[in-house]
Amino acid sequence: MPVATSAAAARSFDGGEWWHAGRVAAGLLIPGLALLAAGRPDLIIFAAFGSFAGMYGRAEPRALRFRHQLQAGAVLLSGVSLGVLLSAGHAPPWLLVVTEAVFAFGCALVTNRLDLSPRGPFFGIFALGAIALVPAGRIEPWAGIALCAGTIAGCVLIGLTGPERPPAPRTSNCAPECGAACAVVHAARYALAIAAAGAVGLLLGVDHANWAMASAAVPLAAADPRSRLHPRLHSVLDRSAHRVLGTLAGLVVTALLLLPGFGAAPLASAVIVLLFPTELFMSRHYGIALGFFTPLILVMTELAAPAAPATLLTARVADTLVGVAAGIGAAVLVRAPCRTTPLKRNARP
Repeated sequence: MPVATSAAAARSFDGGEWWHAGRVAAGLLIPGLALLAAGRPDLIIFAAFGSFAGMYGRAEPRALRFRHQLQAGAVLLSGVSLGVLLSAGHAPPWLLVVTEAVFAFGCALVTNRLDLSPRGPFFGIFALGAIALVPAGRIEPWAGIALCAGTIAGCVLIGLTGPERPPAPRTSNCAPECGAACAVVHAARYALAIAAAGAVGLLLGVDHANWAMASAAVPLAAADPRSRLHPRLHSVLDRSAHRVLGTLAGLVVTALLLLPGFGAAPLASAVIVLLFPTELFMSRHYGIALGFFTPLILVMTELAAPAAPATLLTARVADTLVGVAAGIGAAVLVRAPCRTTPLKRNARP
């Protein structure tokens, strides 16, 4: 999920972006309406994470988008499957943190190697943690995985529709000889940040850990492993500010949805509706997109694992700050092997 510049945010949306956001929304609309008809709006979390496969390949040609969405779908399904297994096995909280940190390391390497866009393992990490906290017994493990897989398949097929777009230029600033080293170091940043945020989250309570770990992954998406700078701190801080401010705005929207006491069906419908503006703004202004994405995530997790709305809202503020701090810390502390220019030695001791 790239951070948009102010100039990019100021430009009007073109038809391709509307098409793309519409495809993503349609990918959740179909299984979402089926769940509503079946009287199971509480299961929309499984379909929602599957629908995120449609977010990949925004500006790519159709054939490349098809391949990347299949690959992203496999990453998402892996996260959901691990989460289902942790939930079904009543895994202790510390195992969730360890699993998510290890998964983040491997997932960061895979997404970088596949050159997926949006960059980074954020969605896979989030899927693992959120599904792991769904109470065991709400759905059979195989059924939850099948629901996610079916949604992914539908999204990949929907991704074949719409006008063909020329490929966006893609550049790599990392020297060829340090490309693999950059990727490993960047994956280590993810693992460190998520482990640290998860540990603090466990001290606050296990329900805090997932949001804190997901928030830790956000700043690191700006510290691109392809960058020769160590790391692009300005972009990291900018993205972190978007995360905090966008989350705060999203919490206001969440309060308007949860506090009045709407039923499960209207809330599930809100999840479906919120996906369109989330994706429409994602490449233009990350902070605005989070104003829609935050209530989408919180409402669907509330449907799957109900909690007191007031407690949920206040906890997410602390979790976001913990996660963002962990992400910035990992970006600064874990050194990249690349530099823009070689370091000059001082002639004097």
